[in-house]
Amino acid sequence: MTRMLIFVFAFDFQLGYTSPTQASIIEDLNFTIAQFSTFGSILNVGCMIGAIISGRLADYLGRRRALLLAVIPLLAGWSLIVIGKSAIPLILARTLIGFGGGIISFTVPMYIGEISPKHLRGTLGTMNQLAITIGITLSYICGMFFKWRFLALLGGVPEIALIVGLLFVPESPRWLAKAGKKEELSSCLQKLRGADYNIANEIADIQAAMEASNALPSVKLSDLKQRKLYRPLIAGIGLMVLQQFSGINAVMFFSKSIFATAGVSNPDIASVALGTLQVFMTLAAAGLMDKAGRRILLMVSAGGMALSLFLVGFSFYLRTLQPEKMTDALNTFICELALVSLLVYIATFSLGIGAIPWIIMSEIFPAHVKGVAGSVATLINWFCSYAVTMIFNYMLLWSSTGSFWIFAAECVGTVVFVAMFVPETRGRTLEQIEASFK
Repeated sequence: MTRMLIFVFAFDFQLGYTSPTQASIIEDLNFTIAQFSTFGSILNVGCMIGAIISGRLADYLGRRRALLLAVIPLLAGWSLIVIGKSAIPLILARTLIGFGGGIISFTVPMYIGEISPKHLRGTLGTMNQLAITIGITLSYICGMFFKWRFLALLGGVPEIALIVGLLFVPESPRWLAKAGKKEELSSCLQKLRGADYNIANEIADIQAAMEASNALPSVKLSDLKQRKLYRPLIAGIGLMVLQQFSGINAVMFFSKSIFATAGVSNPDIASVALGTLQVFMTLAAAGLMDKAGRRILLMVSAGGMALSLFLVGFSFYLRTLQPEKMTDALNTFICELALVSLLVYIATFSLGIGAIPWIIMSEIFPAHVKGVAGSVATLINWFCSYAVTMIFNYMLLWSSTGSFWIFAAECVGTVVFVAMFVPETRGRTLEQIEASFK
C-alpha cells in the first residue's frame, strides 16, 4: 500500500511544480503567458493519453506491471525538464509525465479498491488523495528553497525507488481471479488479510464474480451505451467532471499568482499553508469516510466550497473599488478574506470532492467494464482539468470575481447532482455494489 502511495506522490509532485516555479521559468526562458499556460496545462493532455490506454493496460498486464511501465515516462519527463533550454522540450517533458500520470491516476485507485476490505475501503481509498496533497505541498515547500531545475531533479528521485519497490507489491486478487490464477489468488489474499484471517468466503465471492465477468463477451467502448450501465456511468463520470470544474487544479497550479493578485504579502508562505491544510484535512476525511459515508461528505464538501469560492470572488470584487475608497483597513480585510476563504475552500474540498470521486470510480463500475469505463472516466477528468487549467489565467484577466463565482455555481450544482445520482457505497463489497445496479 505504501509503495502505491509513493507512486501517486511521485506524479503529484509535478502537480504543484508550476506554482512556485512560474516566475523563474518565465524569466529564465522568456516564456510568454501563452507558453507557460501551455506548459501548465499540457500535463493534462499527457494524462488523457495515458488514461485512454490505462484500463486495457491494467487488464492485460495486471495492475503492478502497468504501474511499472508508468515509471518510464515519468523519469524521462523529469530528465527533460532538468536539461531543457526552451519551451518545446519542457512542454514535451510535461506531456511525458502526464502520460505516466494518466496510467497511475486510474490504476492506483482501482488497485486500492480491489485489495481493501469493505469496512476500510473508503479510508484506504482516501490515502490516494493524501499522497496527492503531500506531493503538491512538498513541491511548494521545496520551491521556496530550490531553483526550478533542481526541483525537477528532486521530482525524479521517488521513481527510482519505486522500480525496486514494485517487485514486492502483491498483485490485485481480483485481477488474479480474472486471469484464472487461483493459487496465486489464495496466497495473495491471505498475505493481504493476515495469516489468521479466514479468506474462504471472500475468495468464493471474488471467484464467482470474476467467473461471471469472464463469461461475458469482450467489452468495447460502444458497449458502455447499454442501459444497465447508465446509472454507474452517470455517477462515476459525473463526479469526475464536477470535481475538475470546481476549479481545484487551477487554484493549486496557480495558487501563488492568485495570492499575489489578491494582495497577500507573502504568496509563497500562503501557498504552503494551503497545501499543508489540505494534508491535514485529507487525514480527517480518511477517518470519516467509512463512518459518515460518501454522499453526506460529498454534499458538505461541495456546499462549503461554493460558499468559500463566492467569498474569494467577493474579495476580488472589493479590490476593484475606486482607489480613494481603498483604505489600509479595507486592503487588509480583502487580503485576509481572500486567504481565509481559499483555506476554507481547500479544507472543504479535502473532506469529500478531493478523494471520493476516485473512490466511487473504483467501486461503482461492474468488473467486466471496469477497465474501459474507468479509462473513460479518468480521460474525462483530465480533459476537464486541461480545459480549466488552460483558460484559468485568461479567466483571471477577464474577471477574477466572475471566475470564482462561476466555480461557486458549479459547486452548488454538485450538491444537487450527488443528491440525485450518487448512491451510498459505504460498507458494501464490490460484488454487492455491482449487484445493486442489476
